[in-house]
Amino acid sequence: MILIESDKIEAYTAAGWWGQRTLWDCFVHQLHTQPQAEAVVDACNRTGFLHGTPRRLSWKQLADEVDRFSALLLELGLARDDVLLAQMPNSVEQFVVYLSCARLGLVLSPVPIQFREHELGHVLELTRAAAVVTFSQIGTPGKAHESAAMWLQLQRQHPHLKHLLCWGPQVPAGCRAIEALWPAPGPALRDRLQRAEQSAAVTANDVFTVCWTSGTEASPKGVPRSHNEWLVVAPSIIEAGQLKPGARLLNPFPLINMAGLSTAFAAWLVLGGTVVQHQPFSLPVFLQQLREEAIDYTVAPPAILNTLLKQEDLLAGIDFSRLQRVGSGSAPLSEWMVRGFEEKFGVRVVNYFGSNEGAALSSSDIDVPDPALRAQFFPRAGVQGHQWQISTTRKIRTRLVDLESGQAIEQAGRVGELRFTGATIFSGYFRAPELTARAFDEQGYYCTGDLFEIAGDRLQYYRYVGRSKDLVIRGGVNISSEEVENLLLACPLVREAAVVAVPDEVLGEKLCACVVAADHASEPNTPGPTLVQLQQFLREQKRVAVYKLPEYLMLLPALPRNAVGKVLKRELRAMAERLPQEVST
Repeated sequence: MILIESDKIEAYTAAGWWGQRTLWDCFVHQLHTQPQAEAVVDACNRTGFLHGTPRRLSWKQLADEVDRFSALLLELGLARDDVLLAQMPNSVEQFVVYLSCARLGLVLSPVPIQFREHELGHVLELTRAAAVVTFSQIGTPGKAHESAAMWLQLQRQHPHLKHLLCWGPQVPAGCRAIEALWPAPGPALRDRLQRAEQSAAVTANDVFTVCWTSGTEASPKGVPRSHNEWLVVAPSIIEAGQLKPGARLLNPFPLINMAGLSTAFAAWLVLGGTVVQHQPFSLPVFLQQLREEAIDYTVAPPAILNTLLKQEDLLAGIDFSRLQRVGSGSAPLSEWMVRGFEEKFGVRVVNYFGSNEGAALSSSDIDVPDPALRAQFFPRAGVQGHQWQISTTRKIRTRLVDLESGQAIEQAGRVGELRFTGATIFSGYFRAPELTARAFDEQGYYCTGDLFEIAGDRLQYYRYVGRSKDLVIRGGVNISSEEVENLLLACPLVREAAVVAVPDEVLGEKLCACVVAADHASEPNTPGPTLVQLQQFLREQKRVAVYKLPEYLMLLPALPRNAVGKVLKRELRAMAERLPQEVST
């Protein structure tokens, strides 16, 4: 059994931040309120990565499938606190599985579809999962990954994995074909499920999920979150996005961690809205869905928003009277992009910083109206003397700490690690007490590993500087990779950019710009930006200090990314280390 600390439960319940309502309770409320309203919609290109045609389910239709899948789990002997892994692309079936777990008290552990034996073996060893749900095949027809066959191989090494459940055709022997095992609907089924719910007695403080860190620097770590811990983050989406009940949400992020689940599951259940799934990320499909599905809110990585603003014709036909706010994050935002969307289309870009552990800030036009400030700064949430409208800011406390001295930082311009405590923060890593002990400081604050500085005329903002392990130290001067990346993205010749260090015998490190050229810069007669062009842009257009200018350049067709879209800096560093010294300027 996974437990949330009792003192946290008492404190946050007394404060009114946590309650008695579970995620399943939210679903039942929406089902009774609007049974015929549309709840979930498949990606329109589903046939390109999964079997079957795209489906659209009402709350009642979704409830019927949840009933049948819940009954199937009961027939297999699965019960409260058993761990169920789910390796599924974005699809309506995810909601069937996730809601069934919320109902019966199973611990859901969703994993990226890109995970293979190495990562999944690690997950299985930690979770001792009793069952997995997947599809027989995932991917492009003719080139699809044989997911069910892979899990059969893993089962032989992990005998605690008793049940392999599969959707799709050609389910291999040893796996259970879900649709062939559907129990018959009817009063008997409903009565059995009602008894099962009473027996499970799921509470809002039971763990609902164990999600996994991105693993860009180490093995993935499991992050348990309870029903309350998911519901407490929903207002940061709903309020920052100014979302109304019934809002239509386009979900392009994998439904496996904070980015996807906070919006397309927790906020969706609170709003009683519609989730339109997107998989895998395709800009033409994404734009088609924005045009055809009457979307009220979506999220997109900064690189995508940069591309769209540089090619405004792509945005033709989108109803911006509905789509008035778009969330972004996972990398610093460019001022020109945030300002450009607002001035040209009336779209307020919400700047999010967050992690699976629950350390999250949101910079929206509600609290930070100026797009130039919103691109760079986050409200200094949970700090005495500063009040903000987004309610989540009153449910956390933050502090900035000097990594060398351990002293709290209260003045502007001094870089330190941002640390969090409060109702959104997890209690510890799953079955990893040593990692948990290192994750929290002596005051009980979660140590994010992210570097910020205090800014603003009233010291009211935090400005993101970079990861504590993602700095280039040139001649003893710390340079934020993200800062330089943000500047490079404003260059018309650049579509995507990442900055890493190249070892240098004299200065210790120099900057390498890893660049994907803009489309018009990669035509046959224009091979892409040169290092000199980028230096001139930074020096002359952005007025950047000379020590921040990249001294190496790698032109790439695409930046390497992990399963949740984060740039794999370790791969870029490995490539950059091999650059010949004569490339240096």
